[in-house]
Formats: sequence, structure tokens, C-alpha cells
Amino acid sequence: MGKYMKSVVVLMFLVLSAFAQNEPWATVMEGCGPKDKTFDVKLDRSKHALAQPDSGKALVYFIQDFGEIACIGKCGTTRIGLDGDWVGVIQHNSYFSAAVDAGEHHVCAYMGGQRLAFAHLTAEAGKVYYFRTRDFTRINQGVFDLDALDEDEAKYLIYIYPLAVSHPKP
Repeated sequence: MGKYMKSVVVLMFLVLSAFAQNEPWATVMEGCGPKDKTFDVKLDRSKHALAQPDSGKALVYFIQDFGEIACIGKCGTTRIGLDGDWVGVIQHNSYFSAAVDAGEHHVCAYMGGQRLAFAHLTAEAGKVYYFRTRDFTRINQGVFDLDALDEDEAKYLIYIYPLAVSHPKP
């Protein structure tokens, strides 16, 4: 009976370990959208006035700030997710905004592969929030980051960067 119980305990430990490894990933991915959803993106370089939140909503700006970049094509394309759905895409030092309901929100930024970053937002109706993504990549090391941004810094970046207009591909 002792050998049987040991086998059962070892089997339970292995099964629970497998579930424990999958559970954090599902929790962390809560802010992201479906992996297979893709977007068409165009950059609008005309100057835009800062938007104000709609009645009963908050407004969140997402800014990609990679600094000086020399790339061709879609390098630096970052999908932004809120509460499990992609809300837009930024690339080549750009920005966009999204309206959100008041309350808690999970934010995700995804650049492909394992380059993911996350933030938590507790939005209040009538307020404006700013988040910045940055990618610090070197030959041997890379850091992809998403964090809340000071309003003055955000307004400056919005002034110098183009608006990213994205639409889901059919």
C-alpha cells in the first residue's frame, strides 16, 4: 500500500505542477487579445489636438517612444490590448488613444515573440491617462517596457510623433 500511495502523491504533484505553470500565463495574458488578430496601420503625420474623454469615460493614450530608430517596414510594431482585446497598434514612434469605462483595466503591450509588457489601470471618468512603450535592445540583451507617463512628457511626445491609425485585418 505504501508504494501505491507514493506513486499517487508523485502523480498528483506532477499534475498540479503542470496546472501551476499554465495558470500564471493565463492570468498574465488577461490584458492581451487573440494572438492571431492582425492590423493594418497607417501613420497620420498631420497635427492633432489632444482629445478629451467622452462623457462617463476616461481616455488612455498609448505612445511608442523608441527614440532615434533606423528601420524599414514594420519594425517596432506593438499591439496594445485592454481587458483581453487588442485596441490598436503603434509603430515607428507613434501614438493613439482609446476610450475606456471607469474602473479597473488590464493593459498589455505585445511586440512579438516573448516581448510583452503589462500594466494595471484604475480609470476615473473624465480623466486622461498616458502610457509609453519602450524597447531597449542590444546585441545580448533586450528590455521591452510599458509604463505610465507624466502628462507633460506625454503631450510633448504626442506633439512630435504621428498618430497611428489601425484597423483589424479581415
